[in-house]
Amino acid sequence: MNKNKNNGNNTIVLETRNLADMKERAGNLYEAIAIISKRANQIALQIKEELHGKLEEFATTSDNLEEIHENREQIEISKAYEKMPNPSLLATQEFVEDKIYFRNPSREPLES
Repeated sequence: MNKNKNNGNNTIVLETRNLADMKERAGNLYEAIAIISKRANQIALQIKEELHGKLEEFATTSDNLEEIHENREQIEISKAYEKMPNPSLLATQEFVEDKIYFRNPSREPLES
């Protein structure tokens, strides 16, 4: 399955991943999935904070429903973020490209 999702200038390719490669990188498939999951949560939080920061510029202090109106810039910003690749796809891509630093303290030798 090859399908492209565009994120500005970066292209994410949706493809079936070889689980054996993922297992080899982390030593354990479940650990690889946990690493990707934690990174996806970090990416999602970063994107959420960035979006809220941009949308705060459009925030109003009144609670009157009659005064709510559409703002084209706000809508365009929201649409741009909706088109972004899923954080789990980004995290998986980073993991496969060895862009994620991770360590497991229980696998490290004990210092005496």
